[in-house]
Amino acid sequence: MGYQKRDLEVVDYQLYPLLSPVSKRVFVTRGPRPLTLEPDQYFACIGPASTFGCYCEKPYGTLLQERLGLPTLNLGFAGAGPDYFLRNQKDLLGYINHARFAIVLVMSGRSESNSLFESIFGTGMYRRISDGQQIAASNAYEELLKDGDLDLIKKIVSETRGNWVLHFKALLSLIQKPKVLLWLSKRRPAYVEKYTNAQKLFGSFPQLVNAEMIEVIKPYCDAYVECVTERGIPQPLINRFTGKPTTVSEGSIFGGKVISHNTYYASPEMHEDAAKMLVPICQGFLSRDL
Repeated sequence: MGYQKRDLEVVDYQLYPLLSPVSKRVFVTRGPRPLTLEPDQYFACIGPASTFGCYCEKPYGTLLQERLGLPTLNLGFAGAGPDYFLRNQKDLLGYINHARFAIVLVMSGRSESNSLFESIFGTGMYRRISDGQQIAASNAYEELLKDGDLDLIKKIVSETRGNWVLHFKALLSLIQKPKVLLWLSKRRPAYVEKYTNAQKLFGSFPQLVNAEMIEVIKPYCDAYVECVTERGIPQPLINRFTGKPTTVSEGSIFGGKVISHNTYYASPEMHEDAAKMLVPICQGFLSRDL
């Protein structure tokens, strides 16, 4: 996975190959590797980078593993939206439904397709339908905003949100084990969207997702946890070998920007806040008879 190459000096993600028993496809997966994947002997965490735990030694799944005494399977994949897991359900759904319970992070809305752009793999990378050109979702929306057709932009946003709700409901319906929906963000679900640039339209992660969308999908889960925090942000990036400040290049897709602080991904402290709120919910799941 590209995160490990990018972040090698900051954190060891303990990547390992997770083999699909169906297609034999290999998913490069965030560690630590579960001691067992026997049915009901682990729990699953589902989501994008904030589940994976970029720049974080112990994401919320690992923290919960330590507190619950139950291994976690971290199914956090870069840029993943609900459609990513639907597209890969034959490979991943068995692992999810063999878990004791599942924690499903509220994922970004920009990962969804619409009538102008097709999401590649159910992530935040698009293919423009008119010419097949690949483009990052944020850049796609910036182009639309610069064109200035507000009615078109609102139509595309509505389509995108509608697809997100449709796919999230479908994903949650496929998960047969107890599941908690986790909102982990620097903002609350209700936000004022502005059509001046993509960032103000999206809001903070999970981009494009608002309170109305959350209210639609909440009934498909056994519990809902809303963790709004920005503790630890900005997070200084520290070289794990020298203990000194370091920088990371975010790659060409983000303009090759070099950063010394993480301001985007959930910080280690944010993961701690989420884990603390999740503990009683997860303990309740564990108290249920199998």
